[in-house]
Amino acid sequence: MVAVLVILDGASEPLRGGEPTSLELARTPALDALAREGTLAPLTTVPAGLPAGSECAIPALLGWTPPAPVDRAAIEAAAHGIALAPGERAWRVDVLDAEGGRAGERAVARGAARLAASTPHQRVHRLAGHRLLVTGPSPLATELCGSVSDIPTRIRTARLQAWPAGIVPPAVLDERTVVVGARGAAVGVARLMGAATVVPAGATGQPDSDLAAKARAALGAIDGGAERVVVHVGGPDEAAHRRDRAAKVAAIERADRELVAPLADAVARAGGTLRVCPDHSCDPATGAHDDAPVPCLDWSPRDQRQISVAQRPQSDADRLTERAVAGLPAVALAAVAAPEAA
Repeated sequence: MVAVLVILDGASEPLRGGEPTSLELARTPALDALAREGTLAPLTTVPAGLPAGSECAIPALLGWTPPAPVDRAAIEAAAHGIALAPGERAWRVDVLDAEGGRAGERAVARGAARLAASTPHQRVHRLAGHRLLVTGPSPLATELCGSVSDIPTRIRTARLQAWPAGIVPPAVLDERTVVVGARGAAVGVARLMGAATVVPAGATGQPDSDLAAKARAALGAIDGGAERVVVHVGGPDEAAHRRDRAAKVAAIERADRELVAPLADAVARAGGTLRVCPDHSCDPATGAHDDAPVPCLDWSPRDQRQISVAQRPQSDADRLTERAVAGLPAVALAAVAAPEAA
């Protein structure tokens, strides 16, 4: 038996009256069929008082609830296999544009060069998109800690924002849990927590990521006897940060078609369980994260009802959407971890 968790990063978003959300706009026949037979609930993924983001929500989804903000730099270093020597630490630094959004390629290159010149005793690593990672002796880079307002003017003029330090997730998992994703938050968290990880070729964490390759990796892990398989899809969140609703909808539709459908078939054959949910909300109108409960779908072939899907009419209450769970009590963090296969 296997428990499968699909994390649709940032797929949820706030309800605004009758305006449809991206999950409502997306054509998701695989998820719709599962929702008719499974259970929908609002899930609290971001612990109270912590910032809304994958670094806090993904550990909770994997079974460890952070008691304090999580160190995003440690996650990035683990995800990219960047080792730290004794006495060194890491800082995640974002390159921002004039409006505070994610900077483009040329601006990121200039920001990385300026940061390297400002911190000559540190190493500056280019990650994906607007992300940088600075590593080196901690006494020599303490000026990068804190919010953007705390960074010296000579660095702040490059529109660089350093993430604050935090706690590191503990190693409470083992190789019986397999996490499939790009080199980003999910893989970094999984490695710190002790799980096995798979980064398929073509897995970028962007809307164009190779989801079929992720599906093949997940199916291989299921066939290999993994007890829990987690697949992370970063495309919806990345599209929302760019304020591109159409791209977010398309990313959700691709995940439904290329990932959820084959995994549901595999879970049905294995007699396991399947959970699909965002890790947090990300509003394509603002590009900002939100800590509101997210819609969560739990399904097992044991949930199949006597009436066939073809005989049962479609209902908005039978879809993985924010509106479908809006009136239900939120599930507590203690129940966040992927359900065990019976």
